[in-house]
Amino acid sequence: MLIHPWDAPREDRIWREWLAEHDFGQLAVNGPSGAPPFVQPLHFAYDPDAGAHGEVVTHLARPNPLWAAVEACPAVLLSVVDDYAFIPGPWQATDDIPAEHGTPTSFYSAVQLACRAHVVDEAEEKAALLNRQVAHFQEEGVTVPAAPGEAPFGRMLPGIRVLRLEVTEVRAKFKYGAHKPESTKVRTAAGLRTRATPRDLAALAHHSRHRAGD
Repeated sequence: MLIHPWDAPREDRIWREWLAEHDFGQLAVNGPSGAPPFVQPLHFAYDPDAGAHGEVVTHLARPNPLWAAVEACPAVLLSVVDDYAFIPGPWQATDDIPAEHGTPTSFYSAVQLACRAHVVDEAEEKAALLNRQVAHFQEEGVTVPAAPGEAPFGRMLPGIRVLRLEVTEVRAKFKYGAHKPESTKVRTAAGLRTRATPRDLAALAHHSRHRAGD
């Protein structure tokens, strides 16, 4: 994706904090030569402290057709997009042009994790990684941990495979009109505040952060 200087986070802390609260994305895997890529929606757990750029843990059903593609080409991309809003043209018009000449645009947050995929089938390691992913979403004790050969989930472990995604590169973009004149930013903020859908308010928070210089 294209990342203009004004859309790039000023420090890694910004995208790391955002990713900590956004744990559902789409995993893109190259298909066989000439075939379209596989794109798999999934929940995941991101560990920022594993390796230089962090590590992702997720799992999928064994019959999923993307496994052959992952094994053939382990270079994959996990894409996470949220906090998006359509911005009408009049909100973006500068003071020197008519409102109807303003250019409509989109606001959004996007983090793309380029990864090297490692498929885990060994039962003990698979159970440990699966439990780590579940622990990201649930309090301890809510669900019995998975363990090979033990009820209730031991019998289900052979039906899944775990992916450990070693993050090799991070691309992050927060497109919220940071380069626009202040009067345009004020107008856009007022529009988001008035329209006030849940994603408008999330976009407004980012827009306000950009105005504050973070």
